[in-house]
Amino acid sequence: MSICFDSSLEEAPPHVSLKCKGPPSNHSTDLSSLSDSESDREGYVNTDEEKDYNGCFEGPEKTLEVCFKPNVGATEGCRGLTRSQLDKICMRARCTILSRISNNYLDAYVLSESSLFIYKYKVVIKTCGTTTLLRCIAYLLKNAGVKLGMELEWVGYSRKNFTFPGDQLYPHSNFNQELQYLKKHQHLSARLNGHGHVLGPITGDHWFVYVADKYDRPDFTATDRIINIMMFDLHPDKAIMFERTDKEDSEQKFFMTGEKAAAGMTSKAGIDSLVPGAMIDACAFEPCGYSMNAIQFESYYTIHVTPEQTCSYASFETNNPYRSYRSIINNVLNVFRPKRFVLTMMADEAGLKTMLESPFEQVVVDVPTFGRYQRTSLSSTKVEGDCCCVLANFNLNVTSSMGFRKRTQSQI
Repeated sequence: MSICFDSSLEEAPPHVSLKCKGPPSNHSTDLSSLSDSESDREGYVNTDEEKDYNGCFEGPEKTLEVCFKPNVGATEGCRGLTRSQLDKICMRARCTILSRISNNYLDAYVLSESSLFIYKYKVVIKTCGTTTLLRCIAYLLKNAGVKLGMELEWVGYSRKNFTFPGDQLYPHSNFNQELQYLKKHQHLSARLNGHGHVLGPITGDHWFVYVADKYDRPDFTATDRIINIMMFDLHPDKAIMFERTDKEDSEQKFFMTGEKAAAGMTSKAGIDSLVPGAMIDACAFEPCGYSMNAIQFESYYTIHVTPEQTCSYASFETNNPYRSYRSIINNVLNVFRPKRFVLTMMADEAGLKTMLESPFEQVVVDVPTFGRYQRTSLSSTKVEGDCCCVLANFNLNVTSSMGFRKRTQSQI
């Protein structure tokens, strides 16, 4: 196991776990004492913070997952949150809802910056760019707890280290600031009282994880698994598929809707073949960029693409409990063909036991007709009892790659 700290954590004590300490008294999960004024104040969005786009976009997402105790509160659970309430949650995170699809198990929303998934007793929000994801948590807990009568059970927040940390807004300048933000809420910290962890090499791609676990049911009842593939430096032939080409004139006007343009990207890139039989909702952005949600029974899949040459990135995440991830990982890599990728998993210990093989056991990942990826680091830890977090970094072996040709001496 490798646990390292980002340079942004210089003020933090040099130990493995960072703890947001709440009051030492009874840590209730009752949410009724969160006032509307407190939620609104902490969710306030200062438009003066807006920064000009400088050609670089922070693709890797921040992810917040909030779980509530089953069979407590409103019959519809979190799915009873109104559209107005969801809009306000997103506003605090500095994003907006673009579209929605639903089935009997969940509602999936494509956001202007990534995705939102709402189950009966769980909410998952992913936001990219300079969003302020943690600013929405107090408002979410207030509405779920007081207005729906739900009881908090588990909170997880995670993200990869930023490529452009200087662009981030409060409270996301660094991981220590994020932890302090959770700690400074008098009511919030008493309910969360979680721990922060860092996995991966300080000199490379690493992963920040915060977990607060109030789970008091038998461990074998929790079998969730979420896997995320974060891909960097996409092959140019793949990245260009996610640029809009339907310009009407030189003023950057486009004649297709975002949904229609996205349908073409989904088919051309082969994304639809990654999720056969799933309901797909995709959107293309102007002048480039792509987001997709897909749902199938209780599982969600989400893909987000930033194709700009200076910061090309794509991510694939799902909570589908594959017995083996080998095929889906290879297929995703073949769609985007990155020069490097980061593989992460957050899973309950009981969920790991249902796998036939671990995707992190692979030292080498071969993508037929393209190339070979070599694992360069592997980190893992167990947090809050039975939550297992694993990270692996992989780099493309250029000498074996058929997509990125290495120049010969005569070409130099």
